[in-house]
Amino acid sequence: MNTVELIKKKRDGKAFKADEIHYLINNYKNGKIPDYQFSALLMAILLKGMNTSETAALTNSMLNSGKIINLSSLKGYKVDKHSTGGVGDKTSLIIAPIVASVGVYVPMISGRGLCHTGGTLDKLESIPGFRTDLSFSESKKVLKKCGAVLIGQTKEIAPADKLIYSLRDVTATVESIPLITASIMSKKLAEGIDGLVLDIKTGSGAFMKSQTDSIKLADSLIKTAKSFDKEVIAFITDMNQPLGNYVGNWLEVYESILVLEGKIKNDLYSLSIKLAGAMIYFGKKAKSLQEAERIAKQKVENGEAFKKFLEIVDLQGGNVNYINNPDIYPKPKFVKTVRSVKKGFINEMNTYQIGMASLELGAGRMIKEDKIDPKAGIIFYRKIGDYVKKGDIICKLHSDSKSKINSAEEMIMESIKLSKTKPSLQKLIKKMI
Repeated sequence: MNTVELIKKKRDGKAFKADEIHYLINNYKNGKIPDYQFSALLMAILLKGMNTSETAALTNSMLNSGKIINLSSLKGYKVDKHSTGGVGDKTSLIIAPIVASVGVYVPMISGRGLCHTGGTLDKLESIPGFRTDLSFSESKKVLKKCGAVLIGQTKEIAPADKLIYSLRDVTATVESIPLITASIMSKKLAEGIDGLVLDIKTGSGAFMKSQTDSIKLADSLIKTAKSFDKEVIAFITDMNQPLGNYVGNWLEVYESILVLEGKIKNDLYSLSIKLAGAMIYFGKKAKSLQEAERIAKQKVENGEAFKKFLEIVDLQGGNVNYINNPDIYPKPKFVKTVRSVKKGFINEMNTYQIGMASLELGAGRMIKEDKIDPKAGIIFYRKIGDYVKKGDIICKLHSDSKSKINSAEEMIMESIKLSKTKPSLQKLIKKMI
């Protein structure tokens, strides 16, 4: 096979055969295809697309570029959840212990923050001592003991994806639906799962801004999962405002604790119950989604979900004292209260800008080498549809940098729009596929 001819083939809108895709992925992984040629290929895929068979073949080649976790020794169903990312989206921290407490295995490979969105690994690592870099054997031990494990992508899991992802990030090819699908599914299938629940975000704080594009991505992910005989369900969910009220790594762990303890029942709680219910249903612990959601609520109410979270944290090296007593966690040097300068209904929250403000405060990375401040972030006291008077608190900013707090305040003020009339509220769950 000839790499240049294959680039031409996709440039001209023709479909690849499975062995051609395998050739391209295998040779790029082994360094036989240089970055400049693979960049051209990625752009051709972005512009011309891939059909369902091509996407499945691409996923398969990326999956088999590394090891697949063998969980056959664990008797029972293994189910995971994947979110396309948003601001304040900490559902993984809540649903993993809920689902594990029911007796369904949750082998979860998560990611770090990307651009304006937070990452599950960064949130977990804000818990002192928590390890997300467990080896295969360590992960299986934790999974066997408590029913859930939350780790990052290792060098052995879909290494071709890691290489390709880095290249996509700097070649303006991140948005390609076939490439997104193969990246997500190669990692999820490597976990050895039986079922997958998808949370596809849409709105100003999502990578997919329009609901149409979110549905296209969900459709691609579902078709690919089914081609590997996996049970799958997708929820299209709103990301036109932060999920929950806390944004930032430790702050999001804290809000997850409040949800697991049954102390708050906000939009974060509602979505977590919906996603956990679908996972429990796939784990054959309920006969319907409705029954599964009731079980999920029960596990929060009876304290078993919180107990399971403590167990997960302990087994992965985290200091549970901070989970039992979150008030002892170190405080930021500066906390700034942001107040409304006029009256009206909150009509819009530009969630992308809010995510960037959180990044500015130190809660994420501007460049790969940046060090995250786990204490940095934002606590919101108002959401879309709320009425505010002049001087009412909108949010509080946390950071160790006074200058960053001032610039983040400007970004927050620009991101929030008021209106004289109350806006119609968006549905949290827009569609189930």
